Amino acid sequence: MQNIDYTQLLQDLTEEYRLRNPRSAAMDEKARQYLVDGGSHAIRLLQPFPPRITWARGAWLRDEDGHHLLDYWQGHLGNLLGHNPEVITATLGAAFEAGVGLQTGMTEGLQIECAQILCQQTGAERVRFTTSGTLATMYAIWLGRAYTGRDLIMKVGGGWHGAHPWGLTGVSYRDEYQGVETEGLTEAIADEVLVTRFNDPGILSDHFKQYGERIACFIVEPFIGAGGSIPATQEYLETARQMTEQYGSILILDEVISGFRFRAGDVGALYGVRPDLAVFGKIIGGGMPVAAVAGRADLMEQVGRAKNHKVKFSGGTYSAHPASLLATKTILNHLVAQEAEIYPRLAAFGEQTRRTFEAAFIQEGILARCTGGESEVLPGSSLFRIHFPFRDDLLINTPEIAFDPRVCDVQLSQNVLGLAWLLEDVHMLHSHGAVSSVHAEAELAFLEQASRRVARRVKAGIDSARIS
Repeated sequence: MQNIDYTQLLQDLTEEYRLRNPRSAAMDEKARQYLVDGGSHAIRLLQPFPPRITWARGAWLRDEDGHHLLDYWQGHLGNLLGHNPEVITATLGAAFEAGVGLQTGMTEGLQIECAQILCQQTGAERVRFTTSGTLATMYAIWLGRAYTGRDLIMKVGGGWHGAHPWGLTGVSYRDEYQGVETEGLTEAIADEVLVTRFNDPGILSDHFKQYGERIACFIVEPFIGAGGSIPATQEYLETARQMTEQYGSILILDEVISGFRFRAGDVGALYGVRPDLAVFGKIIGGGMPVAAVAGRADLMEQVGRAKNHKVKFSGGTYSAHPASLLATKTILNHLVAQEAEIYPRLAAFGEQTRRTFEAAFIQEGILARCTGGESEVLPGSSLFRIHFPFRDDLLINTPEIAFDPRVCDVQLSQNVLGLAWLLEDVHMLHSHGAVSSVHAEAELAFLEQASRRVARRVKAGIDSARIS
């Protein structure tokens, strides 16, 4: 365990960042007059203020102060083809020119086409669209509870499934996961959520043996995102499928991040695990707000007339929005057609990117490890998260390890590096992100030089803190 005081380094980075970004600073001051903390998504509101973006194309952004930023956040991990890919923008532009694309409040053929592609590529029998991953996971949980007649929901500690009541339990790592993580909800919600441990099939089996007759559904990411960018092991997902079948529970795979990220379909198929329900978002929208719940017909029919609409997954005003589904149809068809080219390239550049991060810090004497890489199941990955373990032999395979300040330098990865990267014209949040299909050799070379400068700056700050 190491205790490093990053106060002075953070102060130095903050002062330099303020001087370098006067226009974004001024806009932030104005934004705070009308928006809480200056924005509408907490994770994106970097301290002391975020860069305000004026242009985005491919792998790059431009901010209000004229800086060109190499971007690895990529639309909150939603832009597999980079920012504003022409295959999407040209299609949307042509639709708007033709007088279609904005809200009608009616149905049209796009819903059928998009649902058909999802079913063909994932093995689902029925689909219903909504507008966000939060809504989709919430509806999937409702479906599981209604079908089983049970109330208990199981999830993994550190797993993020959106800002709905059951999603706001068991997210933030402490010595243990405790209670509901927001005011405004009754603590009784926590009694409906059983938190298990990711990638621990033994504990998972024990939880089912103890609570299985009460568990309505088990919701899990086959590639956990906010919990550390860690793939599930084959044994873990197989155990999840076995236990849910044995105890009559519904298995929900949250593929908001992983869906169409590793192949032109669900990642569950790579594990040979067919869930009862799966949730998709991010990539399937092609940069537009789309999410979907897909799965077994008998489960999905609970929202329809045949079951008297027993689950009120009725849809909001902008569910299955025409422009959003046009983007969905376009990107899904593109990924299916180009699967053999796109995914191996993403995996290769993802691996090179992770190695670049690690090498830069290791050369400065700072132990760094990137999760998100190739596993026993995944053929490669475009995702990454940088960790700073205190031991070289530490296996980072659960959120409890990734975010335990006793074994990893969490403050460095979560709080310090964001500003350091921006001062070198690289943008990511909380030391994690993804490469897109348009990140290429030029971007890798830029990242390598920037990473070395960031590592040297961090090393100097650490040495200074130790001396003082």
